[in-house]
Amino acid sequence: MTQGERVKEIRKALGLTLDKFGEKLGVKKQTVSRIENGINNVTEQMILSICREYKVNYDYLTYGDGEMFEDLPETILDELCIEYDLDDDDRDILNFYLGLPVDARDAIKKQIKKIFVKE
Repeated sequence: MTQGERVKEIRKALGLTLDKFGEKLGVKKQTVSRIENGINNVTEQMILSICREYKVNYDYLTYGDGEMFEDLPETILDELCIEYDLDDDDRDILNFYLGLPVDARDAIKKQIKKIFVKE
């Protein structure tokens, strides 16, 4: 399998269109299409961008070795916790809040606004 074919496989595994995949990398869908179809080679810079933006295993993309993705967070909440350096208590609070019905979340937001927004 070529690097271009692996790029396509990664994009499909992520469920992204050519446009959406390229957008995060700063390239147009035509560029992604040309890479996937072997018209353009994958540059080292593009490989590094794909690995960084989509948590792809460098060895997989470059050589076809190993797993496609690095250790991915299980959920979006896990990803947020990693990105914002949230601890287990923060995660539990967010998870609890997200599980509440909309009216309960609205009541909590109203109370928080009272605390932080002095009128």
